[in-house]
Order: sequence, then C-alpha cells, then structure tokens
Amino acid sequence: MSDREFGGNDDLSLPKATVQKIVTEILHADAGMTFAKDTRDLLIECCVEFITLISSEANEIAEKDAKKTIACEHVRAALEELDFGDYVPAILEVAADYKKQQASREKKQTKIEKSGLSEEQLIAAQEELFRSAQGKFNSATPQQ
Repeated sequence: MSDREFGGNDDLSLPKATVQKIVTEILHADAGMTFAKDTRDLLIECCVEFITLISSEANEIAEKDAKKTIACEHVRAALEELDFGDYVPAILEVAADYKKQQASREKKQTKIEKSGLSEEQLIAAQEELFRSAQGKFNSATPQQ
C-alpha cells in the first residue's frame, strides 16, 4: 500500500537523525555492527507505512463510532484488528505514562499573568515603549 492510497503524499517521512540515533542505541550492544544509510532509509519507509496503516484503520474505527477524534482505544482496536495485538500492552503503558505526565504538569504562568498588571496598564506600557522607540529612531542621525 502506498501513501497515495491513504490520501497522503510522498513527502511523509521520519527524521533521519532521530531514527539513526535509535538504531545506534539498539546496535550499541552489538560491537562492530553497523547500519547502512540505505537500510536506515528503508526502515524509515517501513515505519511510515506502518503508521499510515494503523492510523487509517484507527480512523475507520473512529468513524464507525461516530467520533471525529482518533483516541487511544481506536489505535488499540486498530492494532488488534490488523493482528498487531502484541503491541497493545506497550502502547497502553505509554499512554498511561503520558496521561500521568500531563496530569502532574503545573500550569505555567505567562509573563503577562506574572506581571500583575491589568490589560489596560499593559497596553499603556506598550504604547509608551512604542513612543520611546519611535523617538529614538527619529532622533538618530543617519550614518554615512
């Protein structure tokens, strides 16, 4: 199956450097083993094809459920439907870890929120900075 069959394009890929890093980490245990660049590129193509296949199946399952968003359970069902059920425990573990990380993240305050100033005060300060910058620009003598 090609990308065109799924409505994609031929530009789909994974970052070569990232894939090379993963492969290098895996092969590190086997001293003297190398991974050719054309083999890496083939591996990337296989990964893209796998992702395309799973996401297409998950999309069909989500559509059957009348959902507009593909959820973790749709990916799980797609893996099982395509006989990749052995991957399910690993993806559920990763999904659980992700949810845990998201829940433990504190909401970061923006500079605006930290300033303690009202919107009107911030706008006034911004306008003053613009006036100041314009004054400096206008008073600068042109250099030749």
